[in-house]
Amino acid sequence: MFFSNNKQKEYVIKMDYDRSKPLTKRNVIEFIRNCGIEVKTNTKARGNQGIYLKNRIDISAKLNEDKVIEVLVHEFAHHIHYLIDENFITNGGSLEKLFDTNNTLLIKEELINITRLTDKNSRLTLFFNAKEETSKNIKGMQSVIKREYPNFMRSKKFPEFEQYIKNSDAKYLIKYDAVKLIQGFFFKKDKILTVKNIENDFPDMPKPFQMYIKLCSLQRKQSKLTRRINKLNKYYESPTELFARYVSAYFLTPETIETIAPITTNRFIHLLRNGYYKELKDLFEIFKNF
Repeated sequence: MFFSNNKQKEYVIKMDYDRSKPLTKRNVIEFIRNCGIEVKTNTKARGNQGIYLKNRIDISAKLNEDKVIEVLVHEFAHHIHYLIDENFITNGGSLEKLFDTNNTLLIKEELINITRLTDKNSRLTLFFNAKEETSKNIKGMQSVIKREYPNFMRSKKFPEFEQYIKNSDAKYLIKYDAVKLIQGFFFKKDKILTVKNIENDFPDMPKPFQMYIKLCSLQRKQSKLTRRINKLNKYYESPTELFARYVSAYFLTPETIETIAPITTNRFIHLLRNGYYKELKDLFEIFKNF
């Protein structure tokens, strides 16, 4: 995750750093600070595991040591990306610039495969699972309604329901999961209606109509999940996130990543050894004997 409002100076430092130091959270933080980057490990990281902000990296205080190292390398990769292409913060960067090639189709496919492997518990996965469960429930409710109303279709009007509901306060629940009705003229009284409590609020309503109102609620939920998935897909597949996720994954599990992404790894190693990724070369040489 990255955030930035101001530009920073580009610099390359060849550090006099003890290359015998083991891979620990403390040593990685020391290395990054030697690159001139402020590192904070006692923050909320704006609700994320870590963020890259201007010339600073914030790490969530909730992470264990192994996860801190992974996130540090991820955020440091954002810093390297900035040194390569300072415009990436506004346009998301490009794989062509990150891998110094115009042929990135296979590289992108491999990077997406790495994301699927390394981020199984991501919000995206949770949203996909929730959408699948919601779709399953919608189909089940549709089947129940069709037992009594065989011509019922979600894509068309439900005339029997509309005739019944037009004089009922339940009509508000077709568009909203919960509503507050103000009743009375002189002595006003609030009445709360919810989809969740529809059987108690409208005990005389036929079961298929109660089911239809619940179905409408689930369709709203499904649409909301779709919007969230589309937004997260845009984030997860942005070049800067694909690159940072690759760097941290390759840093920690090189053998696995070499198998999943051989084309990307060959290109990455070539550029890394030739100094294209600047201080990232030092990071791999110091901690991975690269």
